[in-house]
Amino acid sequence: MKTAAIPAVRVSPELRQAAEAVLESGETLSGFVEDAVRRNVEFRYAQKAFVERGLASGETARKSGKYVSPAAVLGKLERRLDKARKARSGRTGAKAGA
Repeated sequence: MKTAAIPAVRVSPELRQAAEAVLESGETLSGFVEDAVRRNVEFRYAQKAFVERGLASGETARKSGKYVSPAAVLGKLERRLDKARKARSGRTGAKAGA
């Protein structure tokens, strides 16, 4: 497959130094920039899909008239948070005793 170039980007010397400072062994600045662009593109696609799913869900709810109350949503989130906290405290306690 033929490759294409990303346009050169002018940045402050401080940003360039910061980017160079976090490079891992054997990593190039070009590779770092490519990875950053790739991750941002993937994030934007995921973000767009998320918004589209939300809009579609809202439309479905309007058409059906079936909604979930804020109290029900918050209750479910609170239960999930409690469960995660309990699981985390169980792991933390196990490590402390080791």
